[in-house]
Parts: sequence; structure tokens; C-alpha cells
Amino acid sequence: MGDTAAKPAQKFRIETADGFSRAAAAGALILLLVLALLPVVAGRNLIQDLIFLFYMLALAQCWNLLAGYAGLISVGQQTFVGLGGYLLFALTLIAGLNPLIAIPLAGLVSALLALPTALLVFRLRGAYFAIGTWVVAEVYRLVFAQIKPLGGGTGTSLTPSVTSSVPGIEWVKTLLDVRTPAARDIVSYWVALALLATTLAAIYVILRSRRGLALGAIRDHEAAASGLGVDIYRIKLAVYVATAAMTGMIGALIYLQKARISPDAAFSVLDWTAYVIFIVVIGGIGTMEGPVIGAIVFYLLQHYLADFGAVYLILLGTIGIVIMLFAPKGLWGLVAERYGLTLFPTRRRLIVYEPEDR
Repeated sequence: MGDTAAKPAQKFRIETADGFSRAAAAGALILLLVLALLPVVAGRNLIQDLIFLFYMLALAQCWNLLAGYAGLISVGQQTFVGLGGYLLFALTLIAGLNPLIAIPLAGLVSALLALPTALLVFRLRGAYFAIGTWVVAEVYRLVFAQIKPLGGGTGTSLTPSVTSSVPGIEWVKTLLDVRTPAARDIVSYWVALALLATTLAAIYVILRSRRGLALGAIRDHEAAASGLGVDIYRIKLAVYVATAAMTGMIGALIYLQKARISPDAAFSVLDWTAYVIFIVVIGGIGTMEGPVIGAIVFYLLQHYLADFGAVYLILLGTIGIVIMLFAPKGLWGLVAERYGLTLFPTRRRLIVYEPEDR
């Protein structure tokens, strides 16, 4: 037998990020810095538009985590938007807390209330779960319509003493030489940007964790995930409670900026769930990038076509149907499949390499 050199054994490693995704992460940080500095040069109208875009994107990412990964198709997320808004009003008007302290407390209480809600709706499956979440939202709407200290069925407004007590308003007025309403919008803008960045980062960390691996397995094949030992009920419950907390804080911020709340507006299925589902579906469900694309498209449509009334709603529905028929993975799905792009990867890849290639 001739001498033969022993072939080095192949080795393996697991990777999530690559060079392109690291560049995308760096670009996202630069964009975050630019957005943080934008109020120095931007007008008030643009600031208000971006606040709207930020909280719609944050709501869309929460619903995407819930439906796109955990398989919980909820049409009742307005429950936690309304809860967050009303809790903000209760904590500021009745308890006398500072609004910026009330926002995280509203998220915490929303999460606590999500637990008994989950015990009810988790007994339902599929379409029954979706309708059940909607019914729960209607129950909350009717309950808050009976609370007279918060305005009952007609709602109430934040007092000037509350809206002007947000920390940073006086500092912004001095720094940027603007009036109180503009300064309040700028502070709300920074809070919305911080809340959006925190929401995106939290969801990304969840999806890249062991729990995120379980969510990916549930999304791909729930029965197989269960067979591999994934505690599906516990994972779904954790996601439901986490999204309730995030949605509650977003709802609190929304109604801090609006400064007025009513049961019909706070628990509106059209404003806080239907539009969010539209954003996720046209962008690409089950991806981090899809809701970003969807939120931008929705903002542009809303900004330029909302004045057309019923035609605007018809156009939204038509776009949604066309994309579901011809691009079921959404606009980002088309781009990702054609060019093989993943800006914020969450899937793990097995890399095979020879030892000398390291």
C-alpha cells in the first residue's frame, strides 16, 4: 500500500450573520443617529409624520412576531393599544405620575392583563382564536366606556399640566428656539424613536436566541417542533405577553402624543390591527425587513391618498389582494428571493470548512 496523506477531517460551525448583514447593522445604527438629529433641521409636519411612521412600524413588528413566528393570528391587538392609552391617562390624570414613567408602567400592566386574557383565547384555534381576540378587544372597549373618571363613552383629554410636564420640553425650547407645542412634538418624536429602536432590538434578540430558534421551528412546522420537545404553549404564551407589553407602551405613547382618548378610537380594529396586518402582509410576514418596507409603503399611501376617502380604502384592499395573489411572501420576499438578500438574518446556517481554510 502506498503512503497516502491523511485527509483533514471536515469541521463545522453555525453562523447567523455574514459580512453583508454586519454592514446592514452598521447602516441601521447610522440611520438611527441621523433620525435622532433630524429635529434640528426638520419642520413640525415632518416630525409628526415620522412619529406616525415609527409607532405603526413598531406595532407591525409586534404583530409580525406574534403571527409570523408564533402562528397567533390575532385581530385583537387593539386591546393592548387601548389598554396602554387608557393606563397612561389613568396614571397621569388620577395617580399624578409623570408621563414618561407612566409609559413603561402601562406596558407592564398590559402584560399582566394579557395573562388572564391568554388563558381564555388560547383555548381557541385558527379562525376562532382570531375572532376571540377581537371579542376580547370589544369587551375592554365596553368596560372603559363605563369608567366615568376617564370620560366614559365620550372619552377625555390630557390636561395642559400633564402634557407640559414631559421632561425635556423646556430644554428643547431653549436649545432649538421653538414653541411649546413644537417642543412637545420633538420630545414625543425622540421617545417614539427610542421605543421603536428598543422594540426592533428586543424582537431581533428574541429571534436570535434559543427561544427564537423554537419560534422558527414552530413557524416552519408546529407538529415537528412539538415532536422535538418544543414547549409550544409556553413559547406562544411568552410571545403573547411580550407583545402585549410592547404594544401597551406603544399605545401609551400614541395617546400621549394625541392627548385625547375615547373607547372607539383606542380600541379601533381598523386603525390598530387592520392597517398593521396590511403593513406586515405587503411587506413580508415572518421577516424583520418586511414590516419596514410595508410601513414605508403604507405611510406613502396614507400621506398622499388619505384625502380620497373611500377610494383610499378600496386602493389599500386592492393592493393587499394583488400582493397576496402574486407575491405571497410580500415585497421583501420578492427582493430576497431574487437577489438572495438578508439584512437582519435570524436563521442559523451550517458552514462546512476544512481546518486549513480557517
